[in-house]
Amino acid sequence: MADGARHGRRLAIETATDNCSVALFEGDRLIGHCHEAVGRGHAERLVPMIAALPDRGRADLVSVDCGPGSFTGIRVGLAAARALGLAWGVPVQGFSSLALLAARAHHELGLAGEVAVAIIGGHGEYFVQSFAGPCMDPITDLASLPPAEAALACGGRPLIGSGAAALAAAGATGAVHPLATDARWAIAISGPLANLPPVPVYGRAPDARPAAA
Repeated sequence: MADGARHGRRLAIETATDNCSVALFEGDRLIGHCHEAVGRGHAERLVPMIAALPDRGRADLVSVDCGPGSFTGIRVGLAAARALGLAWGVPVQGFSSLALLAARAHHELGLAGEVAVAIIGGHGEYFVQSFAGPCMDPITDLASLPPAEAALACGGRPLIGSGAAALAAAGATGAVHPLATDARWAIAISGPLANLPPVPVYGRAPDARPAAA
């Protein structure tokens, strides 16, 4: 369980992937939730989703997916979380999109051993990281890799996330579980990846580079 569960009401925001979702918790209990596969429409859908929650999403803590994932989606979620934190006078913390998927796999599918989480990145690469144990602690570093290298990094572990099928086709041998990110599983994340600074985790260098002098 993330530390934020002790703060009374907690609003979780997830916009780092093709999905857009929000969840409101009272302690450990989910009291409101909305999830849509929006592609690139996060900015248009996020605020109405929050407004549709009980008490318009008002919470004692705002938790937001910092990535890795879509550059634009990450920025949309962080901007909204910071604005709400400022307006409500409450703390804002981040969580990892890959840890979110590992937590979902553990609690929804009952996977308790090692798992490899893989989501679609940019320029034909995949964000990958492996987790293990009852708290789904990270056992490898986050990496952005082309398919063959990503498949090798995942090995025979169960494959979780939007990149699972592609990496199986590229040679990874684990069972495929193409779970989607969803804010309602933010409450299940444990450890440091549940309480990150609210800043982007892009997972790779930006495309734009400063011009040479």
